[in-house]
Amino acid sequence: MKGLILFSNQMEDVESVATRALLKRAGLEMEAATYNDSLVVKTAFGLEVKADHYAKNVSLDDYRFIVVPGGPYVAKTVDKDKDIKKLVKRFHEQGKLVAAICAGPRFLGQAGLLDDKPFTAFTGSEKDAPKGEYRPNLKAMTHENIVTARGAGAVYEFVYEIVKYLRGEKAAQELMKTILH
Repeated sequence: MKGLILFSNQMEDVESVATRALLKRAGLEMEAATYNDSLVVKTAFGLEVKADHYAKNVSLDDYRFIVVPGGPYVAKTVDKDKDIKKLVKRFHEQGKLVAAICAGPRFLGQAGLLDDKPFTAFTGSEKDAPKGEYRPNLKAMTHENIVTARGAGAVYEFVYEIVKYLRGEKAAQELMKTILH
């Protein structure tokens, strides 16, 4: 089972790199794509990582789920973005899992994916989902085919929800045992 994670300059380090690593540890194949001009992406804290693909070149048929990390880039791009919102909407319309953490759910909110649905996100991000049911006290949650999480401190719970959705509760519990969570 293969997933796609979006890499952007100024993405939050833990929400992107750790999420990808933990999902790989859980036995899921992960590839990174970017809408940046370069495959080399610089995280919010200066780590340089390389995406596998340019997002415009990926085929949705190759992926079962998508992950959108948060970070400072979200505030700078979400209002004028067309690409990420369009991509998550396409995954959602195909019944595939859409997962977003921290400020990442802002893209989902603006795309209308959180309308009349419960979600969690970084404080203040709920403004982009005024028709949704914001749950600020939850670290991570799943509703239908959408997983949302509050921030970097909720990465383990975020990954747990993704693995549970895709591979079942037992697989999610096994992953947590391997990291002594």
